[in-house]
Amino acid sequence: MYKILEKKVLNPTVVQLQIEAPLVANKARPGQFIILRVDEDGERIPLTVAGVNPETGAVKIIFQIVGSTTEKLSHKNEGDYIQDFVGPLGVATHLDGLKKVCIVGGGVGCAIAMPIAEALHEMGAEVTSIIGFRNKDLLILEDEFKACSDTLRVMTDDGSYGEHGNVTVPLKEMLEKGEKFDMIITIGPLIMMKFVVATAKPFGVPCTVSMNPIMIDGTGMCGGCRLTLNVDGKKVTKFACVDGPDFNGYEVDFDEAMSRGRMYFGYERHKHEETCNLFKKEVQ
Repeated sequence: MYKILEKKVLNPTVVQLQIEAPLVANKARPGQFIILRVDEDGERIPLTVAGVNPETGAVKIIFQIVGSTTEKLSHKNEGDYIQDFVGPLGVATHLDGLKKVCIVGGGVGCAIAMPIAEALHEMGAEVTSIIGFRNKDLLILEDEFKACSDTLRVMTDDGSYGEHGNVTVPLKEMLEKGEKFDMIITIGPLIMMKFVVATAKPFGVPCTVSMNPIMIDGTGMCGGCRLTLNVDGKKVTKFACVDGPDFNGYEVDFDEAMSRGRMYFGYERHKHEETCNLFKKEVQ
């Protein structure tokens, strides 16, 4: 059993937890993830490590409430316990040798991007961060990004905070003005990453994408995170959880990944509503 040391609600649908897991805290690196179960009957879900404190043994996770398991997890409070918390899993983000990097995060994907930006900042790299949200109410981690970024651009789709527009607007603007990045690292919804890659491609900037959004069981056994890469004109199959989650953005078949991701949308929504109704009955 793993104790919840701290709980913080970041916005109406995103929650941050600090979990007591010393072994994970001592080994986890930016880009890696954990697998957890809320209780003995719960499903296994992958969540990215959003930060660690080896001294206290705390591991930070940030999740969006989208399904039944994240709904259950959101009802846990400080002092409660969860059943399983296993990791670190996946391949850490490759940061060696990077001197000037642009981090592009969208929505809850910013929780994955933040520790990468922090690690680069600690290494002495020049970090430009672009973070985007649908509106002001969904904004998260702005102060954390300010602390580790030389330049920070905050975007909202409706213009209710920061700059009006999506994350590709300032990225294209900077590239057209001649900004040179060793790497663009982008993490967020698949459609967002697809267009970040498309924006970067004409300028020839290396682009790394995190395929966390398509992971399910985190071990490669379920096949749900199967990914098609176009490598030197040949199609190659990889698994986001064991081979990634980071990949060369120019090689990823985003259309296929998005199509597969929509297959169980209806079922996931049904299970979420079912779990919400269960908690409502318990409260009554």
